[in-house]
Amino acid sequence: MFSCWIWMFILLCGSSVADENSIRDADIFPSSPEIERGSTLKLFCVLGKHYTPQRNASHIIWKLNRELIAQENYNIVNETVSSVIIHNFTYNKAHVKCFIKYLGKEQLLVHTEVKSGFPPDTPGNISCIYYFNVELTCNWTSGRETNLTTIYTLYRKIKNKQGLIMPDSELSSCRSKTESCSFRHPNTPFSNSFCFQVKAQNVLGEASSECVPIAMENIEKFEPPEILSIKKVAGIKQLLTVTWKIPEDIIPAQYLNCQVRYRNLYSNSSEIDTVAVTSEEKVVSLNLTGLWDSTEYSVDVRCIGVESKFWSEWSREKTASTEEKAPSEKVDLWRIIEFSHPAGNRSVHLIWKLLSNIPPPGRILGYKIQYFPENNAALQMTNITANKKIVLPLNEEAYIISVTAYNSAGSSPAAILRIPSTDEKPPEIIETVRTYTTNEEMIVEWISSEPEVTEYVVEWYEELETDPFIRSWQYISNSTKWKANKKIFKPFVCYNMSVYPLYGNKVAAPYSIQAYVQEKEPSEGPVADTDVLGKNEVVIKWEEISKDKRNGFITNYTIFYKPEGGKELNEMVNSDVLHHRLTSLQANTQYTVHIMASNRAGGTSGEPKTFKTLKFNKEDIIFIAIPVGLSMFFLLGLWITCILKKHTFKKVCWPDIPNPAGSVAVEWPLDAPMNNSFLKGVTYEDKTVGLEDVSVLEDCFPEEDHEGLLLMNCEKHVSECTDSNVNGVQNISEHKITLLNGNKKILYNEEHEVAKCLSPSMPYVITGEDFRSQMHSALIPAKKIQPIEMLEDDLRETQQISVKNEKSDNEEALKLEDFSEKTLFNPYLRNSVKTREFLISENLPEHSKNEPKKQPTVLPAFQQNAVGQSYITLDIVGLATAH
Repeated sequence: MFSCWIWMFILLCGSSVADENSIRDADIFPSSPEIERGSTLKLFCVLGKHYTPQRNASHIIWKLNRELIAQENYNIVNETVSSVIIHNFTYNKAHVKCFIKYLGKEQLLVHTEVKSGFPPDTPGNISCIYYFNVELTCNWTSGRETNLTTIYTLYRKIKNKQGLIMPDSELSSCRSKTESCSFRHPNTPFSNSFCFQVKAQNVLGEASSECVPIAMENIEKFEPPEILSIKKVAGIKQLLTVTWKIPEDIIPAQYLNCQVRYRNLYSNSSEIDTVAVTSEEKVVSLNLTGLWDSTEYSVDVRCIGVESKFWSEWSREKTASTEEKAPSEKVDLWRIIEFSHPAGNRSVHLIWKLLSNIPPPGRILGYKIQYFPENNAALQMTNITANKKIVLPLNEEAYIISVTAYNSAGSSPAAILRIPSTDEKPPEIIETVRTYTTNEEMIVEWISSEPEVTEYVVEWYEELETDPFIRSWQYISNSTKWKANKKIFKPFVCYNMSVYPLYGNKVAAPYSIQAYVQEKEPSEGPVADTDVLGKNEVVIKWEEISKDKRNGFITNYTIFYKPEGGKELNEMVNSDVLHHRLTSLQANTQYTVHIMASNRAGGTSGEPKTFKTLKFNKEDIIFIAIPVGLSMFFLLGLWITCILKKHTFKKVCWPDIPNPAGSVAVEWPLDAPMNNSFLKGVTYEDKTVGLEDVSVLEDCFPEEDHEGLLLMNCEKHVSECTDSNVNGVQNISEHKITLLNGNKKILYNEEHEVAKCLSPSMPYVITGEDFRSQMHSALIPAKKIQPIEMLEDDLRETQQISVKNEKSDNEEALKLEDFSEKTLFNPYLRNSVKTREFLISENLPEHSKNEPKKQPTVLPAFQQNAVGQSYITLDIVGLATAH
């Protein structure tokens, strides 16, 4: 109750000071308090002059960390002071904040950190270490953690002979916030009557330990001794002499114990020898016996007072080797034979190692290699080397090689190997080899076909390693199984494993396999490429992954392919396949393909590749190209043939047709106009009928019959026609021809006689269209014959009509020209002879039908196959006679 009044007084004073000086706007009391865990906390918040008179203590609110403290814990002391009470405060550390709330807003005024803890426990377990003339250090345990700031004070006091602490006996003290404290030199006098006491103190209280007596001799700790030398004694094997120096800063006139620890470098265990000395001895020596010959040892030393319980630290370690002796074991020798050179020479790589003997042979100075041909020992050669490898150039003969190791005491037994000649074929004894791994070991097993062979060599090396000297090997006796720790192999690396049988001094043919101690998925996938693209198929090819990226044995490849916008498909092939044909693809479609290489640990895919199938296969193009090419060659050949044989084709397909315009079957008088007026028109009863209006109709008989009949009749009446031509115009029977315009028919009287007496020299009578279509045809020229005698009146009338028609419509006229005199008979004319039937229209006048016949004009005689004779083609002309 009294303390509360004190706090209130302090707050009131503080408040008045703040109001007077206007230094702060607010303050909190007590600041950073430390209280006992679970007790009640009371705090005061004082407003400054800045907040009054608008705001007062009733506006103050309190928060513990971020939580609002209930209003019932508030107390208004006056207008500027507000207090809060927090019961059962159990936080290790918390923040209490004072806010002012005005017009709905909160403003932080001030805050403080509150800690809770416990009063200190009594310190215990006091122990000290005394470093002579350096320092005295004591340690203790403080008990329960107070969670508050605690100060520890170490007191050094003197006891009397009865063990009582004398009044005012405190010699010195040291203060610390930890559980250790030291007295530094020169405040470290030596005495056996000291006792040590520790007092702990914090805001909640204090506690002191008892004064514990400690003898200085019992807590003395020396500096580590210094080894001066380690020597071997000449002529005495298995012995080393160790010499060391005693530290100078020790309690004088006391007895010491020193320990010498030694171990050889081939062993993990150590041995210790103890030596008793006095502090007056400055240098101490000790002989170490029963050591290994030619073995290097490491030695260190430490010391302790006989009454002390603290050893010094071990001295700095030194090494030395015992007296040497000659190596007792031969070296472990192996060889790698390269292929023969063209001249028969070869390089033999010799490698060896020392056997793991206990004790080891000591320090080796070098190795002596001797070799000679098997059939000639007198040619022995010797090499000396300090390395554990050498290359020997040998010829094709078999050689015997020996290797010995030597040191200062002598040489080891010789290790001997036989190198076979180049033409030897070693026997194959190993039938099969397999490898597998366990959690800790790599195991190789094999089967031998020769049970009497009991010694083997297992050789292994990384597949990518090309240096023969990097290979490892081990001799195996009386077993067909070899085990090795997995740690000597690298994971994810391929090793070549070989087993060599040994029989006598010869080495049989090895059996080799590959093995992985541990596998993982390949580091990269194959890169796909395309080849032989087709319409519905493609060949995907790829290269093997490099050996350093496989990380295991490739078991298979998987080809994933996907059409654009389609579903992904896949096909799997064996590990020895590096190309695969994908079939049943869509034509003219883009695909994406990638390949995954898999081993027993997983698979890795390569970069994707896109390709597009063809629209046509090569076969399709060939099937299209061959017919087109053949057609082009055929057309080209036909065109060339037509060019070369155009005259022959023209003669066969389009023979020359006699041109009626060139016919001279009738030669008109020289003084008469030769305008073919007779051919242009014929008068009948003072009317002119044009040849364009004449209709020439085929007869109703078949073509073959007609032609045959015509030819037969012509041949039958050759003589008659000839006679008739000789007799002249007076013997020509008169014919009556009625010509009608338009669609009227023409009546030909006595057509049978006309056909009989038809002469090839008779002039043509043709229609306009027939004439124009045959203008370019020509008859074979013949000799000139006498013109036909015609009635003078008819001729004159015909000439006049012809002249008029020529002037009026400019129609073409058939010109009569002379034929060449020497022309052979044209066989075409025989096939072209046809008869024509002239019908008399029913609409003609009766007098025209019954008109008496007139005597026909006498034609020249027809001679079959006569030279120079003119011919008439009746299929394109009509017959015309004068009335």
